[in-house]
Amino acid sequence: MNQSENLACLDGYVIGTVRYEPSSAIKAEVLMAGATAVPQGFYKRFAEFANQQGYAVTTLDYRGVGASAPQSLRGFKTNYIDWGRQDLATALEHIKRKNPGRSTYMVGHSFGGHGFGLMPNHDKVDAFYTFASGAGWAGHMPREEQFRVNLLWKFLGPVSVGLLGYLPGRFIGGEPLPKDVFEQWKHWCSFPNYFFDDPAMGVELQHFSKVTTPIAAVTALDDLWAPPISRDHFFRGYINAPLTAIDLDPAKLGYPIGHMGYFRKGREALWDSALQWCTSRPAAPTAL
Repeated sequence: MNQSENLACLDGYVIGTVRYEPSSAIKAEVLMAGATAVPQGFYKRFAEFANQQGYAVTTLDYRGVGASAPQSLRGFKTNYIDWGRQDLATALEHIKRKNPGRSTYMVGHSFGGHGFGLMPNHDKVDAFYTFASGAGWAGHMPREEQFRVNLLWKFLGPVSVGLLGYLPGRFIGGEPLPKDVFEQWKHWCSFPNYFFDDPAMGVELQHFSKVTTPIAAVTALDDLWAPPISRDHFFRGYINAPLTAIDLDPAKLGYPIGHMGYFRKGREALWDSALQWCTSRPAAPTAL
């Protein structure tokens, strides 16, 4: 069973979410933190699989994307910080308010791994498992992918954003992207360690040093955007979090993964591993 629900963030912006509930007793809550410009419907298969295992799953569209987009993106103001501090934080707070005593896990995809540390309430997550989260720097990518990415950053993106006021989704295989999100993304991807190298981030990075939640960071060897070296550079920023780095070999799995294949049809084994890993983490001590 799934149910759509609109949630008002602390700044008043309303985002669209979907809650998937199992027909049996609920083992735990899962918040699905998706990738940049990827609508929440992309994660429906994962949510339904998790339901079969007894987990309730909440998905969301970040502001400016899918069910959380305004009628026009031209002139629409938002950025990645809003996605973490407001949208993800609001969805998590809603889950915990409705189910205060239930274990809560977060599963991320690409930006989801970035957004976790931006959340002021990340301490309410018992375990975090993320796929394809990396630093985004072209220098970590294979040569051909470097060319395509630099074409996006230096030509296709700036020209399109200048003309339209947003980035068309066809350039990144997803939904149209608000102008400020694209500009921030391009800027951070100019650094080998992503926003951890950006002096303007300052106070925002303090949240990352406070993260002590167990994290599993999974990346496929054929993920051109976030290969293992990119992941490793990024997750150095979670300096106080117990980290498990997992590499997936498509040759051994028997199918390609790339950057988006973690959540495509037939990836149940990957989803089961994520849920089992989260469930096996030691429970956080209860405050007296």
